[in-house]
Amino acid sequence: MVDDEVATRAPESDAFAQKPAGEAAQSVFPGDTIAQEGPTMGEHCTTDRPTPSGQIPTGEISKLGGVDVYITKPADYPHSPSKLLLLLTGGTGLKSTNNQLQADKYASEGFLVVMPDQFDGDPAPNSVDMSEVENSPSWLEWAKLKAAEGAKSFLIDMWLARHTPEKVLPILQKVVEGAKEEFADAVANGGGIYGVGYCFGAKYILTLAGEHPEYVSSGQAAPTDEEQGATKNAPLIRAGAVAHGTMVTKEDLEAVKAPVYIACVENDPLFPEEEVLTPGRRALEKNGVEHEIQTFSGVPHGFAVLGDYDEPKIKQAQTQAFGQMLDWIQSH
Repeated sequence: MVDDEVATRAPESDAFAQKPAGEAAQSVFPGDTIAQEGPTMGEHCTTDRPTPSGQIPTGEISKLGGVDVYITKPADYPHSPSKLLLLLTGGTGLKSTNNQLQADKYASEGFLVVMPDQFDGDPAPNSVDMSEVENSPSWLEWAKLKAAEGAKSFLIDMWLARHTPEKVLPILQKVVEGAKEEFADAVANGGGIYGVGYCFGAKYILTLAGEHPEYVSSGQAAPTDEEQGATKNAPLIRAGAVAHGTMVTKEDLEAVKAPVYIACVENDPLFPEEEVLTPGRRALEKNGVEHEIQTFSGVPHGFAVLGDYDEPKIKQAQTQAFGQMLDWIQSH
């Protein structure tokens, strides 16, 4: 879906969390480097769009490995075989109705979906109601928005500092181990676990699709130097599909070993092409990793997360991205 004439930021555009002018951007992920100064997470990573009218989640919140998870199953499970899908969300997290509905959509296509609370009860701050701002054109309201953006930027930076790989990966490992035990039939039927990730969650699907360092349950990273006994784990998922990742580095893509589909937004400062996507694509090709990368134009970062939009082009892109992500995991 390429349209060079349409700017990437649509009418429902992102209000990016910006770093103060002149301040060097630093990743909150140890060992990672931010490709450029600028936004760390976008509004669509941390704020839900309106929920589609009349839709109600059909799954339930339970626990796996001691972690809260939203579980949704195909209507005919366990009488018909299913495959296990791990769904990782953006900053809105486990209790977002839109995220639960998105999990239900994959369940309706035959996947037993496990969506963990990767933030341990601490979803991203949600301090700006974009619907109110978009309906108020006055310069005073615009000034209020700018002030709110600055406050939210600080809150998001603090939030990101609380949710690093050392904290998130042990949570995901507990869920994976719990799912292998609780839903062994679905794991066996699919020959492993599949994964889809959006925004924040996309980074972790890519991590689970790659060779990654060992993280112990205490939240401390294992040695990174091979001479000190560091080891790299094989991928924890069979195949993955991600959309508009945030905080992704070229090193994440260089480590990927499992087949991956990546949906990107054209000219996305949260997933910059020159610093991250292009070298990552080259690494996937060099390493012989099966992959597909689709770039969408004329849509905001976060467009693929389920939610209602007034703009037909965004609705179309959302449907297209879901179909492509679904096709990828169904065919691997």
